[in-house]
Amino acid sequence: MSNLETQIESVLLFKNEPVTFTELAKMLGISKDKIQEAVSKLQEQYSDRGIVIVSDGESISFGTSPENSDLIERIQKEELSRELGRAGLETLAIVLYRGPVSRREIDHIRGVNSGFILRSLLIRGLVERADVAGERSYSYKPTLKLLEHLGVTRREDLPEYGSVFKKVEEFVNNSVAEEAQTEVEPNTNVQ
Repeated sequence: MSNLETQIESVLLFKNEPVTFTELAKMLGISKDKIQEAVSKLQEQYSDRGIVIVSDGESISFGTSPENSDLIERIQKEELSRELGRAGLETLAIVLYRGPVSRREIDHIRGVNSGFILRSLLIRGLVERADVAGERSYSYKPTLKLLEHLGVTRREDLPEYGSVFKKVEEFVNNSVAEEAQTEVEPNTNVQ
């Protein structure tokens, strides 16, 4: 396996969401044609495995082998029958009160990687991806199904929406200011 192929695998695993050929080309400093060649080789290598490389011609992502669809469907049903848990509710609240919000922002607010939780919320139909003009990643927003289930016609009708939204904004603004201050402060430990 070539270094380019292993790099593509690493990016797909790290991103945990579809990545466009253009993004990969830019990230890896290689032409889009070379990326497409490497992806074709990867697809061949994964053809008889439990993991496959899925592509729509513009983007690629990891997926599960079609031969294992019954197994994955059974696991998915079990997963959906479980309660969301604290992490799921926390992430859902961020999307409800702040969305559309990027995964990076969610991770920053929660202080941990939220990829698995977002996947679960997507599968359950509680959140959906929203393309953001000029951005290379997705934002997440609540689905109409979720708002309907909560009995509200718009997010602003959520309990204490104004005060919660304001607190989240203050948290985000304060942490951004702290990060900026940390980057600007000179190293005072120099002797």
